[in-house]
Amino acid sequence: MDDTLFDHTFSLRTGLAAAWRTDPALRTRPFGAVVREYERLLDDIHPDVLQGRKSHAEARAERFRRLFEWAGSPRSPTELTALSHTYREAYQAARRPVDGALPLLRSLHGRVTVGVVSNNHTAEQREKVDAIGIARFLDFLLTSEDAGAEKPNPAIFRTALARANSSPAETVMVGDSWPADIVGARALGIRSVWLNRRRMARPESAPEVREVQSLRPVRSLRAHLLAPDVSPSSRNSRREPGL
Repeated sequence: MDDTLFDHTFSLRTGLAAAWRTDPALRTRPFGAVVREYERLLDDIHPDVLQGRKSHAEARAERFRRLFEWAGSPRSPTELTALSHTYREAYQAARRPVDGALPLLRSLHGRVTVGVVSNNHTAEQREKVDAIGIARFLDFLLTSEDAGAEKPNPAIFRTALARANSSPAETVMVGDSWPADIVGARALGIRSVWLNRRRMARPESAPEVREVQSLRPVRSLRAHLLAPDVSPSSRNSRREPGL
């Protein structure tokens, strides 16, 4: 979901820019460095949200507390709450789909079963789905909260396969996170496409995993997604793949 269909990075940078502009101490650090540190803190603290140890609001407050400690300018709880609200309002206002996501989903709608598999809370992800206008193109939304397991745990992928009424050989996983999406899907034999919009180095040699840096051109990516798996285990399959 995040940074595959929903442009989380754009919203994050927009939210941080709003906070950065309002605080002189934060502006003493380059904006790019602030973004990198906040993303590091997000990766560090988000597991607490998934495990129910913190709410989304508490996690944001903790990220900003640690961000200002990193910047050398600690803030009071009241100040942190205000900055967190500034960030959240700008983040929400900037929500948009990843470029190419809408036309790709529109072209797949009705031809395959399309589902989202996400490490997050259901209410949070459903709100994003509605905000960026992709709900009508999805057959299901499966979160780690609903599945009781997080990617790359095979359990969440098995649940997704059951929701899609699909086998691994009939399914394609498209995701931006190599450790969560690609590793998890490959563990069950699901064909994988790595959406590498940041043009990061490939973590491992895996020639069977196609890498794309954009969801465009839609026609060629759709053709790849709809192409049947040519592995021996799938040669007798007549069903179109899930996604």
